[in-house]
Amino acid sequence: MAHILVIGASQGIGLETVKAALAAGHRVRAFARSAGRIELSDPDLERFPGDALSATDVGAALEGIDVVVQALGVPFRDLFGPVRLFSDATNVLVPAIEQAGVRRLIAVTGFGTGDSRAAIGPLQRLPFRLVFGRAYDDKDAQEMRIRRSGLDWTFVRPGVLTGGPATGRYQVLDRPSSWTNGLIARADVARFIVRDLESRDHVGRPVVLISHALPL
Repeated sequence: MAHILVIGASQGIGLETVKAALAAGHRVRAFARSAGRIELSDPDLERFPGDALSATDVGAALEGIDVVVQALGVPFRDLFGPVRLFSDATNVLVPAIEQAGVRRLIAVTGFGTGDSRAAIGPLQRLPFRLVFGRAYDDKDAQEMRIRRSGLDWTFVRPGVLTGGPATGRYQVLDRPSSWTNGLIARADVARFIVRDLESRDHVGRPVVLISHALPL
């Protein structure tokens, strides 16, 4: 069983990953500024309050860790101003991981990041750019920084996120020719992350995750 650091663990995909990893028998260090308020009870869970932009906090959180899952998010209201969290946090994380001797990093970015941007359908392109453009420009920088590292990385690019329980019925699109947007539950994204950190099937590759495709 792995000792997993989840960065951005207090909500969204990060919190679902904490739950899924614990259910699979892993030890989890849940890192977030509000980590102390995570309402889970498990002897293998360690709540680790910290700031993803603090090299001191991140360095301390990496001690004894086997795998890092970076699952940061920003509030919807912040999408309409400058977004730097993803790249700034990654610029802190990557050298800290390298110094700690950790090899494996799974980074949650999103469909439309990097080379998947070309797969956005014409009906989705303008609204995507208007709402998510600033954030995804920053996610591009996030992915580029990770690619320049020597880490065993995987980019997880989910489509449009939904709530609810995991269904187990989702597609892992690992070829650029198959990439398309769609809906997927956060809990299913988390299940994939835990499965992939165990199998290492997608080291050095980006994957798009969807359950139901959206009209192009």
